[in-house]
Amino acid sequence: MTAVRIANFSGYLGDRYTAIDEAMSGDPVDVLIGDYLAEVTLAALATGYRRDPERGYVEYFVDQIRPHLAAIARRGVKVVTNAGGFHPAALAEKLRKVAADEGVALRIAHVEGDNVLSRLGEYADAGHRLENLDTGEPLASWGHEPLAANAYLGGWGIAAALAEGADIVVCGRVADASLVTGPAAWWHGWAIDDWDALAGAVTAGHVIECGSQAVGGNFSGFTRIPDMLVPGFPIAEVAADGSSVITKHAGHGGAVTVDTVTAQLVYEIQGPHYLNPDVTVHLDTVRLTAAGPDRVAVTGATGSPPPPTTKVAVFAAIGHTLVNTVYVTAPDVDAKVALLRAQITRDLPEGVELDITRLGTAATDPETQWDATIALRVMAVAATPEPLAKLNLPARLGSLYLQSIPGFYHDGGAGLTGRSRPRIDYWPALLPMSEVAHRVVLDDGRTLPIAPPPSAPVQPQPVHPEPAERPLPDRVRKAPLGAVAYARSGDKGGNSNVGVWVPDERAWPWLRQALSTAELRKLLPEAAELDIVRHEFPHLRAVHFVLRGLLGTGGSANLRADQVGKAVGEYLRAKHVPIPEELLDDVAH
Repeated sequence: MTAVRIANFSGYLGDRYTAIDEAMSGDPVDVLIGDYLAEVTLAALATGYRRDPERGYVEYFVDQIRPHLAAIARRGVKVVTNAGGFHPAALAEKLRKVAADEGVALRIAHVEGDNVLSRLGEYADAGHRLENLDTGEPLASWGHEPLAANAYLGGWGIAAALAEGADIVVCGRVADASLVTGPAAWWHGWAIDDWDALAGAVTAGHVIECGSQAVGGNFSGFTRIPDMLVPGFPIAEVAADGSSVITKHAGHGGAVTVDTVTAQLVYEIQGPHYLNPDVTVHLDTVRLTAAGPDRVAVTGATGSPPPPTTKVAVFAAIGHTLVNTVYVTAPDVDAKVALLRAQITRDLPEGVELDITRLGTAATDPETQWDATIALRVMAVAATPEPLAKLNLPARLGSLYLQSIPGFYHDGGAGLTGRSRPRIDYWPALLPMSEVAHRVVLDDGRTLPIAPPPSAPVQPQPVHPEPAERPLPDRVRKAPLGAVAYARSGDKGGNSNVGVWVPDERAWPWLRQALSTAELRKLLPEAAELDIVRHEFPHLRAVHFVLRGLLGTGGSANLRADQVGKAVGEYLRAKHVPIPEELLDDVAH
């Protein structure tokens, strides 16, 4: 059977609006997939759903796809998306109405059961603790009222909907890779225990789920990628055995290379064992091979049964935040920041916490005023809006112009704000898959229950010994790690992960030796006291770290400017380390 060609057109809520237009005008494909949901997105959609029960989905998706409904029907292209968010049934019904208004005959189904908010009490009564993935504590110990709780569903509901003739399948919180696994399983007729094939599809899904990242977006080597002004979107050609080729639409920007695919493989994982509701993927067996221009073959993925539990993303409002940014001009930056910090934090109202972060370093001999400037980010946090209103941060900052430091100002084009935002905390819980009512609702009203797959106890991540200390080569030179290595970082709840790899196989022995856990603690002082997990991926020439707790309890609640750790990898690449001169000479030439 021929490979199924699955093209991505969205990697997150807010991705390029024209991507469906581009995909429909690009190379022929069998399935279009759109991923709109990050871990915190559902909480935001849930807020809209609570205000208006007819909302809760990604509303702009309707306008994105509307112009293409007739072409989708004519070409027989399938569309699978998690734009259903908190209310997939409402989006499916909206699409049926739009298709009818356009005179287009399309069958539209939706997958539901992920929204378990109303069942949390039932679960507690049945003895399910909904343990936190990081701490093991039960949900009952959290002390906050959940506003959203969504279980991660696998791809078999999508496969069932497509098998019943659905043209568009609307989902809520399915696992990101399920958008690929479901269509691939339907296309090839896989059995529920075809573990290696399913593992290959999850791997392909993990590569293309984030859209343009697979073709050069957010890539350390972006300067070597042609036509990065408007990078295209990726396509996965998934074969019957689960192997795949990652490519893109011809003529679109960016490039697909072994390194752009590697970047995705080490992105937002917790180690070599990648847990998915359909299969446990063993990423340490994956091989990447250049297979032609903008074509990378992904082979060797092996799979085993998934764990008996799935993740449930639980969110709760825990307070309010307010952020303003002001600027400090050299010289005497340290003294100026110290005085400002003391003045801003003087006589704080009860219940207010301030976090003041200095961003940047002023040049020693600045050529421009902006080279002499650093930013000071002032974040105020409180359990309720009232203390923040009493704080009146804009007035507090604005009152310092004539009584504080010289060279102090805010951006007059942006102004100072006193409007606070809800602070949303995240609880990554575990729940038996058997307790999730995974089901498909077809356009004729029929409901198909989806049974959980066979499972096995969770396999612990492998333990990779730290490299033994060895003397440095005779000829080394201190240079940025990024001179010879790429990196990609992201978030998994309160943990940040960072994968570092070298494109040149001759540099791999040096990298694995140089990047020990002890060395990482030296390079990243912020992580020095954290629990750090280190793994090696020899086939990818990569060292991977999980920095547990760097992001607090999650991106939506921590006080960091880089809330979800997207810049940790580049920060690490900027650090100077002793590098063998022969590797630097190879890069120079």
